[in-house]
Amino acid sequence: RVLAVKGTGAVARRLMEMGVVPGAPVRVVKAAPLGDPLEVRVRNYHLALRRSEARTVTVVLGDE
Repeated sequence: RVLAVKGTGAVARRLMEMGVVPGAPVRVVKAAPLGDPLEVRVRNYHLALRRSEARTVTVVLGDE
């Protein structure tokens, strides 16, 4: 689950607009062959995030 989204820039704001908010379930689905971007599932849809964008999201491990 998402614990927090760090930063106050446009990227952090856009992530929160797309549902990456504290408490939202999130799962890494797969990574591109060279590791960037990552495909993550947030709620019931998939997002492609650069690793630099994913680093702004703090998560906590737990059951869904």
